Amino acid sequence: MREFLKTIDWYIIKKFLSSFFFTVLLFVLIAVVIDFSEKVERFIEEPITKKEILLQYYPSFIIWIAGQLWSVCTLIAVVFFTSRLAYNSEVISIFNAGVSYERFMRPYAVAAAFITFIYLLGSHFFLPWGEEIRQEISNKYLDKNSDKGKTTSVHLFVAPGTKVFVGFYRKDDSTARDFRLEHFEGAQLRSILKADRAKYLAKTKKWQIWDYYIHNFNDQKEVLKTSFGQSIDSTINLYPADFVDFASQQSMMTTPRLVSYIRQQKARGAGNVVKYEYELLRRTGDPITILILTFIGVAIASRKVRGGFGFHLAMGISIGAIYVFLSKFTNVFALGQTMPVWVGVWLPNIVFGMVAVYLVRGAQK
Repeated sequence: MREFLKTIDWYIIKKFLSSFFFTVLLFVLIAVVIDFSEKVERFIEEPITKKEILLQYYPSFIIWIAGQLWSVCTLIAVVFFTSRLAYNSEVISIFNAGVSYERFMRPYAVAAAFITFIYLLGSHFFLPWGEEIRQEISNKYLDKNSDKGKTTSVHLFVAPGTKVFVGFYRKDDSTARDFRLEHFEGAQLRSILKADRAKYLAKTKKWQIWDYYIHNFNDQKEVLKTSFGQSIDSTINLYPADFVDFASQQSMMTTPRLVSYIRQQKARGAGNVVKYEYELLRRTGDPITILILTFIGVAIASRKVRGGFGFHLAMGISIGAIYVFLSKFTNVFALGQTMPVWVGVWLPNIVFGMVAVYLVRGAQK
């Protein structure tokens, strides 16, 4: 390690990391102050406790907002301290000592890889955990109408060729009215169960169905068998969580849960899993952005110019704003299924990766 990283490398790494964490801390504090000023009236009006605010909501809010800002904070931190190095002629001194530009970027790459690794772990495991806590508090006290899950005229696939229809679902006691379970072979209806009422039993994980009758068909015209009954318990791949849909529900799942959920939905024949697939790919795509923005920041700020730090910072903030805009732009098209999900996630990285290559090649050597 000592041969790979010299004293000057550790100097740059320490400057990089200290500037980065200071920038993150500064932006997080500003975000917390703004969020508290917006929600203080709701905190007073709602029966939320101080413990929930101080030990649950804001710690999880800090984790969430830090995750949102890491990529941009990386760019700002790199521009900030590299510009100071260039202004103090330290970069020129390094080059005059015979250090190549590629060798000069080594400590930046090491520090950026370290931040990327932390962000990668966080985005797959820790950030969803924090988001779940934050959303639970927010949905309970601050945004009580955030659940957009349908409760009337609900059609759901519970397995390939098996569909459930619920006329009305009551979330308070997990009761469904006007319940219908249909089995198909291709486009051919084979059986249908109709019931006046059904209730999910949490202990047995089964549905108790009342006042039902079952039709079995050879084709759509001929009824082979009809069964009637007052009550029956049935195992159906349908759960109360299927009637819950928060806007950011996908971000509250750790990656193992998210992968399992996507597989479950696809096994059931459900096709609307785009936002979950986008979230899964985004958790890897966003950390890679840190490496790309680091190289862009070095290429911009290592050159000593008349505008000095102010010019470099303005360039860095502009590039960060363009990156955020492009990410949101492709996000909309990917979720709208106008473009493939992987394109929506990776297109900003591809574009900015080419920008990074161009800037590094043309950077001051």
